[in-house]
Amino acid sequence: MQFALRAVEIIAAAGIVSSSLYYLLCLWSAADFLRERKRSLPGPARQVESPGSATTALPAVSILKPLKGMDPEIYESLRSHCLQEYPEYEIVFGVGDPNDPAVATIRKLQQEFPRLRIELIICPKNLGANAKVSNLEQMLAHARHGHLIVNDSDIRVEKDYLRRVLETLAEPGVGLVTCLYRGIAAPTLGSRLEALGISTDFAAGVLVARKIERGIHFGLGSTLAFHLADLERMGGFEAIVDYLGDDYELGKRIAGSGLAVVLSPVIVETYLPAYDLKNFLSHQMRWARNVRDARASGYLGLMFTFGIFWSLLALVASGGALWAWLGMAAILMLRIAVAIVVGREVLGDRQSLKFLWLIPLRDLIAVGTWAASFAGNTVRWRGDRFRLKNGKLTRIGPR
Repeated sequence: MQFALRAVEIIAAAGIVSSSLYYLLCLWSAADFLRERKRSLPGPARQVESPGSATTALPAVSILKPLKGMDPEIYESLRSHCLQEYPEYEIVFGVGDPNDPAVATIRKLQQEFPRLRIELIICPKNLGANAKVSNLEQMLAHARHGHLIVNDSDIRVEKDYLRRVLETLAEPGVGLVTCLYRGIAAPTLGSRLEALGISTDFAAGVLVARKIERGIHFGLGSTLAFHLADLERMGGFEAIVDYLGDDYELGKRIAGSGLAVVLSPVIVETYLPAYDLKNFLSHQMRWARNVRDARASGYLGLMFTFGIFWSLLALVASGGALWAWLGMAAILMLRIAVAIVVGREVLGDRQSLKFLWLIPLRDLIAVGTWAASFAGNTVRWRGDRFRLKNGKLTRIGPR
C-alpha cells in the first residue's frame, strides 16, 4: 500500500511539474501573440471607395454562412456582417429546409439592407454526413467572388473585420486566415463553463500549438478566409463533406499544399446557447472525440496539462504534505495567470473573468471528459448519432 501511494505521489509530482511548464508555455505563447498584434495594429484604412471604383485596393469577397435553426442573438450576429466598412462584398446564406426558422431572419436582413447583395439559397441535396458542408458546396455555385469567408452562424464581428482579415489573406504565401474568439455566455452554469473553457483553455492551446509548431496547421470555425482557387485544388467542399471537423480539415489541407495558415489579430465573438450541464457535457464530448481523432498525439499529451487534477492527487497521496500544498499553490497561481493573460489581454473577455472561481470545476470536468473520450468513437450532433473514424462521420441513427 505504501509503495502504491509513493508511486502515485511521484506521478502526481511529475504532473505538477509538467502542468507548470505548460502554463508557462501558454504565457510565453500569449506574450508572443500580443507583441505581434501590437505591431500589426491597424493604421489608416486602405482605399475603400464605393464598389466599382477604379481605386479600390481590396478584393471583392463572398461570405458564406450555412444556417440551421436559431442561435442566441442570431439577428444581431448576422447583422454585424452587413455593417462592414468594405468596398464590395456579398453574403450568401444557405439552409437545407425552406421552412427553417432562420429564413425569416434572412428576409428581415434583406429588407434592412437592400443595397447589399444578400442571397438565400435553399440546399435540397444531402451530399454527405456533415450537413453544414453539404450546404456550403451547394451555396458555392452562387458566390460571385474568388475570395471567400466562411464562419459560424453565431459569430459577431466588428466593422473592420473584413478589411483586416482580407489584408492578411493578401500577404504572400498565405492560404487561409482564421481567428480566435471569445464566448458570450448565457446565464446558465453549462454556458458559463463553456465560455470559461474557450477563454482560458482552448485559446491558450491554440497559441501554444502556434508557437511550438511554428504556425498553425488547422482552421477555426469562427473564421475561415481563403481563395476559391485553393479550395478547388483540394477538391472543393465536397472533399470534406463527411468530416466532423470541417474547419480543422480545411486548414490542414491548405497548409498541406504549402500555403501558410495565419492566426489573425482580429478577435470575434460567439454567443453561446443556454447549455444545461447535460448539453454542455455532450458538446464537450463531441469536441474531445473530434480532437482525439484529428490530433491523436497532441490529445494524448493533454494528460500532462491537467494541473489542478495532479495537485489534488498529490495532496491526497501525500496525506497533505507541505510540498503538495506548495505545488497546488503554484498550479493555481499559474492557472489563474493564464486565464487572465489569455482571457483578458488576448481575447478581451471581461465576462468570463467574473467566473474564475469555476476554473477548478471546469478543469476537473475536462479531465473526466478526456478520459471518457477514449471509451468510444460515437458522437451526438444535431439530433443524430454518428460513428467517428479518421475524421469522418458515419450516421448510425437518431439519438
